[in-house]
Amino acid sequence: MTTTTHLLRQRRFLPLFVTQLLGAFNDNLFKNAMVLFAVYSLYNSESQEAAFSGIASALFVIPFVTLSALSGQLADTRDKAGIIRVVKACEVGIMVVGGAGLFLAWKNWAVESLAIPLMLTALFAMGIHSTFFGPIKYAILPQHLKPDEVLAGTGLVEAGTYIAILAGTILAGWIPVEWAAVGVILTALIGYVAGRQVPPAPPLGTETKVSFPVLEWFRARAGSKLAYGLGWLPMAIADQFVSAYRLIRNTTDDRRVALAIGAISFFWAVGTILFIQFPPLAKNVLHASKEVASLFLVIFSIGIAVGSMSINALLKGTVSARFSPPTVVVMGLFVVAFWFVCSHWQDHQGEGLMQLGAFVSHPQAVWLLLALFGIAVAGGMFVVPLYAFLTTFVPPSQTARTIAANNIVNSGAMVLGAVLSLVLGKFGIPLVDQLLVSAGMSVVSAALGYWLYRAERAALG
Repeated sequence: MTTTTHLLRQRRFLPLFVTQLLGAFNDNLFKNAMVLFAVYSLYNSESQEAAFSGIASALFVIPFVTLSALSGQLADTRDKAGIIRVVKACEVGIMVVGGAGLFLAWKNWAVESLAIPLMLTALFAMGIHSTFFGPIKYAILPQHLKPDEVLAGTGLVEAGTYIAILAGTILAGWIPVEWAAVGVILTALIGYVAGRQVPPAPPLGTETKVSFPVLEWFRARAGSKLAYGLGWLPMAIADQFVSAYRLIRNTTDDRRVALAIGAISFFWAVGTILFIQFPPLAKNVLHASKEVASLFLVIFSIGIAVGSMSINALLKGTVSARFSPPTVVVMGLFVVAFWFVCSHWQDHQGEGLMQLGAFVSHPQAVWLLLALFGIAVAGGMFVVPLYAFLTTFVPPSQTARTIAANNIVNSGAMVLGAVLSLVLGKFGIPLVDQLLVSAGMSVVSAALGYWLYRAERAALG
């Protein structure tokens, strides 16, 4: 705790922490305001609501799959603080577009033809923003922090992220959508100012050039400038997939890195399924209002933050995966408990959707919220040491690319989680029973965590 409070007073950490916190807050204020508005004001079908939530989640993570290789190369070959300034400036423009979409939706002007496309475009662009910021927020820590501060710094970043998710989620569920439109723009402006205070973090390796092997190959063989111009975009896209494949292959040569990335990825696939299910589950299974859906996300975020900070105390600053297998097993058991309460939920006697006060006083609500909180605490305890492992195990000059490779695999898992949720719905599997899929996937994460711990022990002799 002393290390934690010390870091929060240091310029080498505080501006990055605030910038990351504001970015996560803005992502969730915008995304949840959009999804809750669609679920509770636009659609009246469980399948349509789940589909919109799944599409929104997939759009946000697709850039992580396609652009993480480039973002990792840039972060390792350029000043990380300079990239932060560019990325946060772009966020201002993105949120102007997203705010306009929210405002049009509130006014009920061209909702299907203009408002929703604007909102989804902004969400996709925020995915690109987060893709380029993601490798930096972890890779910069070993550069600015001492070795015995990295786990505490990683835990703070992770906890701060979920506190920001908590705040954004609360506001999205409580404030009118027009206020959210203004809020996302103001937050982007403040985040830009905070990002400019991050101290310089120049590249640590000798490599200074970002490589584009496919594009360079095509340029050498293009017969004319016209042919090169016409082929530039498809070749550039192909470049990212080739670079992503090479990045993952090179990064996962070490079995421990591969196991850590795999365990984290299954965790985020589980998290994606749960986040997609929360709003339609609250409305259609529990017959509760959007404030209750927001409460679910709030409890989940608080639990992740608590777990993220608790694991640092258990490990006493040592980066290790020894608690990862049992914590993710516990997470799966809490998912089963959450499913059990939902499947035996007793409907309220009043008309319409249950408001927050009525939900909290429901006799089964306390068990539902405790199960949800347990899922999140165990999840936070599981994932934080794995992120710290990735930032401390590899050479400093390769840290950003390692995180980028992790983001690619994580995002692919999240997209698959979103697709799986949609497919299960199409096959008529009830929303509440889809929770058991999340519990089953936790077993895979536990196995990967156990193998990682065994490899860790073997390396120590």
